[in-house]
Amino acid sequence: MQQAKKLFSPIDNKRAFESVSSEIKKLILSGVLKPGDRLPSEAEIASQFKVGRQTVREALRILELSGFVSVQKGYGGGPVVKNTVINQIASLLLDTFQMGDISLEQITSARVVIEKAILDAVIEKADQSDIRRLRENTARAWERAENGLLCLEENLEFHRLLAKASRNPVFVIFIEAIVALLRNFHTLQLPDEGTCGRAIKSHEKILDSIIKRDRKKAMYFIERHFNEVRDRLQSLVAKGEIRNSKMGAGL
Repeated sequence: MQQAKKLFSPIDNKRAFESVSSEIKKLILSGVLKPGDRLPSEAEIASQFKVGRQTVREALRILELSGFVSVQKGYGGGPVVKNTVINQIASLLLDTFQMGDISLEQITSARVVIEKAILDAVIEKADQSDIRRLRENTARAWERAENGLLCLEENLEFHRLLAKASRNPVFVIFIEAIVALLRNFHTLQLPDEGTCGRAIKSHEKILDSIIKRDRKKAMYFIERHFNEVRDRLQSLVAKGEIRNSKMGAGL
């Protein structure tokens, strides 16, 4: 039997589980361990770090709560590197919203600022492959809408594609988190066909402005689009479909 590759060095620390989780996290952040990679067994990790298996379990629990690994149960299971950090950020945003510490107005305001910065970068850096992907996205969305199907995922994907076209991975992280948060909101009450159609038309206007390198129009259309999204979500809060402790008390 081939000996497992040694990834870790012995740990000597009173709070060894923190050191173990920190060392594993470093390997993930540095790219040595990538999403989808399976970590060695608890016994093997414990052996390499020279710690007990309970220490390893505590370390893996911290990493799972932080969104770096997923501990799969059953035969063939075990710790797997999983890129869930974005979902953790989105969950934090949702929890903060539900506690009443942030409002839809504040979420929308921050989103407008972030996506305007993304648009600035896209207008400057987008190439024909980016334009093609955005066109294909709106075409798929229309195809679904014309067949009486909802196009929530396609409309959310449009904003992911914009972020990727910015060539800035930080923007991609922000938008992934916001999209995850919006999906949570929207799945409480799915948009109707009219809402989907209006979103696609807004996206087409934004895309046309990008193609023409018309920054002023692009900024105008994206801000109007987000205000429409905010108004729809605000109506869900008013109906009690989305819960926010401060807003719910006053609506």
